[in-house]
Amino acid sequence: MIAFGIFGSLLFLLMLAVLELNKNTVWGFALLVLVTVAFAILFVKVLHGNKWYWKLLGWLGWIGVFCGILFLTWPPMRRVPAYEGKTPVYTETVSLEKGDVRGVVIDGGRVELYAGIPYAKPPVGDLRWREPQDPEPWEGVLDADHFAPMCMQPTEMPLIGSLKQIIGYHEYRITLSDNYTPAVSEDGLYVNVWKPAGKAEKLPVLVYIHGGTLQTGQPWYGDYAGTGLAREGMIVVNMGYRLGVFGYLASKDLQDESANGTTGNYGMLDQIKALEWVRDNVAAFGGDPDNVTLAGESAGAAAVSALCTSPLSKGLFQRVLIESSTVASVEPPHSFRSYEDAIESGKELYARYGVGTADELRGVDAKKLVNEAYTQHFMTVDGYALTETPYESYRKGVHNEQAILHGYNSEESGPFLIVGNANLKNYADKVRAYFGEYAGDVLKLYNPTTDAEAKDCWAQIYGAVFFNYPHYCLNRLAVQNGIPVYEYYFSRHNGRLGAWHSGEEIYFYNNLPHDSRFDEVDYRLGDTITAYVRNFMRTGDPNGEGLPVWEISTDSDRIMGLGDTVGMTDEKYLAFYAIMDRMTGWDAN
Repeated sequence: MIAFGIFGSLLFLLMLAVLELNKNTVWGFALLVLVTVAFAILFVKVLHGNKWYWKLLGWLGWIGVFCGILFLTWPPMRRVPAYEGKTPVYTETVSLEKGDVRGVVIDGGRVELYAGIPYAKPPVGDLRWREPQDPEPWEGVLDADHFAPMCMQPTEMPLIGSLKQIIGYHEYRITLSDNYTPAVSEDGLYVNVWKPAGKAEKLPVLVYIHGGTLQTGQPWYGDYAGTGLAREGMIVVNMGYRLGVFGYLASKDLQDESANGTTGNYGMLDQIKALEWVRDNVAAFGGDPDNVTLAGESAGAAAVSALCTSPLSKGLFQRVLIESSTVASVEPPHSFRSYEDAIESGKELYARYGVGTADELRGVDAKKLVNEAYTQHFMTVDGYALTETPYESYRKGVHNEQAILHGYNSEESGPFLIVGNANLKNYADKVRAYFGEYAGDVLKLYNPTTDAEAKDCWAQIYGAVFFNYPHYCLNRLAVQNGIPVYEYYFSRHNGRLGAWHSGEEIYFYNNLPHDSRFDEVDYRLGDTITAYVRNFMRTGDPNGEGLPVWEISTDSDRIMGLGDTVGMTDEKYLAFYAIMDRMTGWDAN
């Protein structure tokens, strides 16, 4: 009986943990308690004295009923509230072009948040795979107190997401207030606006494009939420934009039916539409439409990099903040493909679904099509949003930004090599498979002798290929074009993501949590980086009184180190970059 009590208690606690991590409704917990009590009584009164197989059947029955409870009380899909607590505190009404809105007061009364404001018509039905259209005006006052659904994207079991949060971010909060899953929908073209509470006028504006490989993501996540910068006197606007197959499918018939002859860049066109919304509406929140910094991280940074040379986004922003990705190299390593490849991929998709036209494909359920996210998450040169590659545009002196702040992290490859990193046995084969005739040069530069060294070398190479080198390309193009450019290298370790991919965001957007994972070095670094960002947003120059001098780039060999200490440092990958230049055909002239 003692063994039964111990094992049963542990199993019961495990079941409770699964329900909590999976965000099941409160009914799931109640039913589990009732079933567990019933099983305990059954075991003590009936099964305890019977043969082992009856006891086993009892245990299996309990577990089976739990599985039923797990699915019967599955978390519902809901829009995420923008306010804290149970009852929102509303702002004053703001009048916009299409109607009036009121937001909610957050952050202890210091910040106002206006969530879920439409900037385009829902791209559903006949508007799927068409250029974004102006939203319909609304009557009355729109309560902007919930975030809009995430744009259509693949989703995972909530339990998996919770485990990722614990393992990757080392954080989790036990509560019954979040026992639901965030809504996902094709109807996701909305903006969120954060501003300082109260009256505001002519404040700098930051427009943020979220990452997620152009397949996933949402515009309200805490790491890059606008709360921290709004607290510092900035306006922040985040947007949802079409993802995966809904944002980046290309086909000839879609191009033919477009009045602009475009295909394959619907997500980018959404981003431009959101920038136009900012131009036309941000003054109502106290922002300056002539002082806009466009920012993004990972695939969002790749999108910002592309918008720097799009003819459609000219004049919609003045500066850019680009974190951990660009598409400025000769052959961008991700988030970009040739027009020919895009069209061919579209043909293959049509064949998989047995359709011959875009109208037929519009009849396919979004929940089925969303599984094509992995095949359709690349921008392309469509002749409209992009008339040529960003590299080609920069080489001609064509660009939209007046200043650039950009950079990468010391351990960009961390989350991508949790599975599949190299060892001494397969390291050389991995290098040869990727670098071909240039593999010998790479093997001379990175020549490990142990498994640990092979793992580290491959991590450095992976990060440099997919993230660091594209920033080196952008920096040189900016210098050649006379654009003031400031590059950073983020290397601060902490108890969270550290210097992994996206680890810098909480520092850049003033959203550092106050808990034991961080110390005074982190908070000083956060204050310093926030000051750099604030200065850059205001003037295009990150420097200011009391800050270590961030030198403007003149030769791309020196970058700003942001880590345990702050100061200019040598770019450490120059020898590797020289190999990449030869491999990709970089033309320095």
